[in-house]
Amino acid sequence: MALAVIAALTCAAAGRAAGELGAGPKSGLPMPRFVSLKPDRVNVRGGPTRDHEVTFVYTRAGLPVEITAESDNWRRIRDWEGSEGWVYHSLLSGRRTAVVTPKDKKELVPLYDQGDSSAALIARLQAGVLGLVKRCTGSWCRIAGPGFDGWVVQEQLWGVYPNEKVE
Repeated sequence: MALAVIAALTCAAAGRAAGELGAGPKSGLPMPRFVSLKPDRVNVRGGPTRDHEVTFVYTRAGLPVEITAESDNWRRIRDWEGSEGWVYHSLLSGRRTAVVTPKDKKELVPLYDQGDSSAALIARLQAGVLGLVKRCTGSWCRIAGPGFDGWVVQEQLWGVYPNEKVE
């Protein structure tokens, strides 16, 4: 039984990495998928209607979130810390962003001028730094934000899938 679960999870992860995603029943877009928050104030609800209680509020425009389900005009999202809830679809943007997430939160993540660890080091980014995803090769992503623009190892970002290519 445990082997069947492991095999299923491995296949699901491989499918996601290869771009074989399911489609959202309402939007027809790939699911799960990463998007970002449009405004700097987004109410997150316990369910997919305005009748559900607001469970928390995001106050950071551009934050990447993963859409995990759809219900009419509502999307269930998850953030980089694992918090989940429902938001109205118009509060989300297709603009791709990512958060720097090193394995050790105290670690600084190197930012290079090219997608190569032998390239010139141009900065070191702290955990939680938010950047616009400009491009991903499947192993490196070019991200930019206030005062930085360069390449980071893709596995040190939350907002892009492993092996995902972004143009």
